[in-house]
Amino acid sequence: MPFSRRAALAAAGGLAATAGLAACSDSAPAAAPAASTAPASPAPGPGRGQVTIVGHRGASGYRPEHTASSYSLAARMGADAVDVDLCSTKDRQLVARHEPEIGGTTDVARRPEFASRRRTVVIDGASYDGWFTTDFTLAELKTLRAVERIPATRPHNTLYDGRDPILTLDEVLDLLAGLSQELGRRVGVLPEIKHSTWHASVGLPIEPVFVDVLRRRNLAQDPQVIVQSFEVANLRALKSQIGCPLLQLIDSTGKAPADFVAARDPRTYDDLVSARGLQEVATYATWIGPSKERVIPPTGAPTTLAGDARAAGLRTMPYTFRNENEFLPPRLQRPNPERSTYGDAFGEYAQYRALGIEGLFSDNPDTAIAAWS
Repeated sequence: MPFSRRAALAAAGGLAATAGLAACSDSAPAAAPAASTAPASPAPGPGRGQVTIVGHRGASGYRPEHTASSYSLAARMGADAVDVDLCSTKDRQLVARHEPEIGGTTDVARRPEFASRRRTVVIDGASYDGWFTTDFTLAELKTLRAVERIPATRPHNTLYDGRDPILTLDEVLDLLAGLSQELGRRVGVLPEIKHSTWHASVGLPIEPVFVDVLRRRNLAQDPQVIVQSFEVANLRALKSQIGCPLLQLIDSTGKAPADFVAARDPRTYDDLVSARGLQEVATYATWIGPSKERVIPPTGAPTTLAGDARAAGLRTMPYTFRNENEFLPPRLQRPNPERSTYGDAFGEYAQYRALGIEGLFSDNPDTAIAAWS
């Protein structure tokens, strides 16, 4: 990838988050053609002497997640790629939302015309009360505006509430193609198929629409499109449909992939990170994306997972790195009652860097980049 992180940060206004925010514009570039003509570059990963830094839902530490503002800021800070969660609408369009439930990430709760849409839905064994993308057409969702998901932790982000609409996958890809042209380097994308089994159970499977979008845009073989899922069967099926790298997300101890549960398969994520499990994952995926606590527990020594994955031929991209105290291990937290207080994020990054991880997801990509500079 023909790109220097330090140069990118210098252009953004410096390594400090506040300087980066002051210098990085929220304005989106003009949309590029559907088939991207962005500068070509190799797939992100090891061999560059750097970790692959993914802006988690954009630069969600500074802007409401999954918005043009958040994605644009992440790219201009120097992130190699952005993470895009995908849910289906009632009319089979793919939109960038963290979950199908949108009560906490949009202004739908304040929209009286949609009050009757509120209901309780069980998704992958958990009960959610709110409003769901699958109950709305795209046209209806386009009338909503994004808001900060965790306002108590990120009150500064609430300044941007109501400014951004919900984006479709096509709109995100257009945005990234435009940013790639503007910045003179390819900005990659990591689409995540959300709740695959559940979406299929309500008659709105994500994968067929997703594959159609990639093929239409000439991205179905693109090494800069890394497709992720917490489920297994859909990634195995996608392996034969597209040539993009696949990333198997790994949830915390004691949990299991939703498709395993639905099929009454007794295996859990713990089985996937065993030596045998990692060898099986390597038959279809290039990456694993474990919760970061599986790599370094909050109160213990590092596990062998990063090395075990490497031995199986897999790259490791843990999630999710955040600057705030509440997301850091106790030993790296700083004494302050405010939830928005930053802890020793650099101390945490240093531990993972020492393990040689090949990638990471961060809400604060400028901090991650500075930690590897």
